Amino acid sequence: MTDSPPPPLSQIQETRSSPIKRIILFLLLLGIVGACVWFFYLAPNEQKQSDDAQQGQHKHAQGSGGRHGSGRSDADAGPTPVTVATIQKGDIDITRRALGTVTSLANVTVRTQINGQLQEVAFQEGQMVHQGDFLAQIDPRPYQIALEQATGALERDQALLKDAKLNFDRYQKLWSQNSIAKQTLDTQESLVHQDEGNVVTDQSQIDSAQLNLTYAHITAPVTGRVGLRQVDAGNYVQTSDVNGLVIITQLQPITVIFTLPEDDVPAVMKLYNANDELTATAYDRAQNAKLATGRLTAVDNQINISTGTFQLRSQFDNQDGTLFPNQFVNVELKLYTQHDATLAPTASIQRGTPGTFVYKLKDDNTVAVQVVKLGATQGDNVAITDGLAPGDKVVTEGVDKLRDGAKVSVKDGKQ
Repeated sequence: MTDSPPPPLSQIQETRSSPIKRIILFLLLLGIVGACVWFFYLAPNEQKQSDDAQQGQHKHAQGSGGRHGSGRSDADAGPTPVTVATIQKGDIDITRRALGTVTSLANVTVRTQINGQLQEVAFQEGQMVHQGDFLAQIDPRPYQIALEQATGALERDQALLKDAKLNFDRYQKLWSQNSIAKQTLDTQESLVHQDEGNVVTDQSQIDSAQLNLTYAHITAPVTGRVGLRQVDAGNYVQTSDVNGLVIITQLQPITVIFTLPEDDVPAVMKLYNANDELTATAYDRAQNAKLATGRLTAVDNQINISTGTFQLRSQFDNQDGTLFPNQFVNVELKLYTQHDATLAPTASIQRGTPGTFVYKLKDDNTVAVQVVKLGATQGDNVAITDGLAPGDKVVTEGVDKLRDGAKVSVKDGKQ
């Protein structure tokens, strides 16, 4: 067996260099990818960060230059202009506020009390009517005829009764003379009672017919405003009609029903049982406009256990018609007046971490945070039960820029 000849040297060198070429090619591709990533992603971000840093340094330099140039700090920016008010003594009403519903004292559906054709409607929709005013007319002719029939029957039975009484008197004389039997006398006496009963029945028929004639002429049962007409003239109306003819709602006077928490029961009932007239004032829903002034007239006899409240009713004259049935209003019930109370403007009251507080002006034109306790509020004033005294000055405008110990200047020289 002969040995095969060895491969040429050039082939051996090419075989050894092939892996090296692959490594070099891989590294070259990896470098290209890295360059792309840096060019499209890393380079812009680095440029942006560099620009932001330079801009921040520029602003810092400007701020530093401004401060150093002026030689002033935040604390030296100057006093804050404010408006102040002086705490005073005065009277304030102790009130309770609640949401109420306007309720009419009478809301009547006018219905016919007899059946018949509606001949006339005498009212205008929305018209104010008084009790007894003519509203509508039902055809009275059937009931007029019934009245005449009952009147004729009465006259007939009255004549029969008169004749029976005369005969009864004769039978009594004859019986006393033993001329007739006792049974004949008793029969005549029963006939008299029968005719008397017929007369009573005929009179009741007359009264019924006269009442129906009265019902045919329909009048307003209460004073108030009529609503929309429910039926037109010419229709046959009956007592079973559900809607009736029209609804009349009493507007003057009118009431408002509102609720208060059960905790107010002792204070309210003490004054109510003492016959003190408690004033109630109605405001619109936004509590901006005063609508009417009235008085408390009734307190419910129990507390609603599901809400923990009790109902009250206040009455208003409502001469100008400001209050309208089912209208929602805000009610302010005045219990009594507190005299010589310490009063502060509501604009001075602040709420924050210390609680309820004001900025109190000191003699050196700085302000201090003063915690206060509040009482009743009326209009633009609130009662202070603790924390301030008459003569103290508090900030009412400009409080948003203040802190404890801040320097202030009073605008317009008002203190």
